[in-house]
Amino acid sequence: MTQQPQARKSRKKKIEPLFDGAEWNFQTLQDAYAAIEEIALNDLGLDVYANQIEIISAEQMLDAYCSIGMPLMYQHWSYGKRFVQEQDLYRTGHMGLAYEIVINSSPCISYYMEESTMALQTLTIAHAAFGHNHFFKNNYLFQQWTDADGILDYLEFAKRYIARCEERHGLEAVEEILDATHALMDQGVFRYRRHPKPNLRQQKEQERERREYNEQHYNDLWRTLPEDKSAADPNQAEQDLAARKKNLKLPEENLLYFIEKNSPVLENWEREIVRIVRNISQYFYPQKQTKVMNEGCATFVHYYIVNELYDKGLVTEGTLLEILHSHSSVVMQPGYDDPRFSGINPYALGFAMMKDIQRIATDPTDEDRRWFPAFAGTGDWREVLKDAWANYRDESFIRQFLSPHLIREFKLFQLQDNARDSHVTIAAIHDDSGYEKIRDAFAQSYDVPTQEPDIQIVDVDLLGDRELLLQHTVHDGIPLAMATRKSVLSHLRRLWGYDVGLVGIDGVTGETRYEVRPNAAKDTAKDDDKSPS
Repeated sequence: MTQQPQARKSRKKKIEPLFDGAEWNFQTLQDAYAAIEEIALNDLGLDVYANQIEIISAEQMLDAYCSIGMPLMYQHWSYGKRFVQEQDLYRTGHMGLAYEIVINSSPCISYYMEESTMALQTLTIAHAAFGHNHFFKNNYLFQQWTDADGILDYLEFAKRYIARCEERHGLEAVEEILDATHALMDQGVFRYRRHPKPNLRQQKEQERERREYNEQHYNDLWRTLPEDKSAADPNQAEQDLAARKKNLKLPEENLLYFIEKNSPVLENWEREIVRIVRNISQYFYPQKQTKVMNEGCATFVHYYIVNELYDKGLVTEGTLLEILHSHSSVVMQPGYDDPRFSGINPYALGFAMMKDIQRIATDPTDEDRRWFPAFAGTGDWREVLKDAWANYRDESFIRQFLSPHLIREFKLFQLQDNARDSHVTIAAIHDDSGYEKIRDAFAQSYDVPTQEPDIQIVDVDLLGDRELLLQHTVHDGIPLAMATRKSVLSHLRRLWGYDVGLVGIDGVTGETRYEVRPNAAKDTAKDDDKSPS
């Protein structure tokens, strides 16, 4: 009689957590990164640039944070001033530091604090290296307006170029140009008309060619003419104005671009600095329009990934609780009467909207089905989110996806404030018509082009004193603050070399609200000096 071998019992391999405790090393980081990447790419279906992860000290984080978050930024006194202020607040416990900084570049570089625990490193890697990374690579604004492949090389070129200028022309001369261009950065972008996407590597290589060309040519635009015949002929004056605007492509919204191309006084090295600041300003413009979406995307991604890691047994309960504590602090929305209230928290709103889309796709109410028939109950929330991350900015995203449920959760309602009335009117509440009004008004408050001053160059007096004339279209009766407009005009005058005038035109009636002209006895503003900026 032969004895049958005993059947082997199948044993399921026990899954061990990736780490247990606060300490970390580079192997632990690598293991956590691999687990996060598996969920991000294969579960959520994210599409990201290659990642480059840097671990830095608190002081290095402060330095990067104060240099507008760029690793290779040129020197300027404003960065040092901000560094001293932030460092003092951090050391006295009045301010914390950013957990991470991520760069819209290829490869995507993200910086993490060496003082962070392993749980916090896990959260921030999921947040930045995959959430922000996916948004940068796929959102249409970043695809159209930024050059992720060339930004790092261009910043290195800019830093070296400005350092050389300081050696050749002196710190004061370079600082004067940087002060003037920094003051105009918000007006140094293309908003309304499409401009070719900048190839920053190509611009870096063409700097020498531009310099050599400018040394051999002069701009015939500034040739002095013997007389102004149009002064006696109004019809001729109108024709000359139309031809002048056509030749100069006026009106022009990008003040730095016009100055760079047409200033009669800037030297070649000064013109190149204006170009550098303009390119960097354009690089950041999509980020201003997508703060809610970008942070909401990254926060949703890290929240989903860390919960999946816990469900798989790859992080402990203690780790999850530490991560959720940090997460809850980030997405907290203080009430209007809370001392910490400073408006709607973009992390809170963005994350809430991403979670709400997931809820509507998987467990909709009848109200959700009426408002979002295209995806309510389909269960395919991943594709809805990825489509939104790719094809919307904050204003359009809120206008399309903010639900009545979230309007109630955030206790939103609309106020109508007419300057001629002594009271404020509640214009919309939580009913069917009110939800639409609230959503439209709330979305409009995130439309950056309408929230920033609409200032355009409309004329240049070539035949006279070469005065540069700007027009500010006043919306909702809000003019520029007098102190601000005079300060900025002085910087613009430094770059232009001649007088600069500014006229404020009411956007509805077309009436002149104020006028700042060099030949005027004073600033002829009709508005109070306390006007908001």
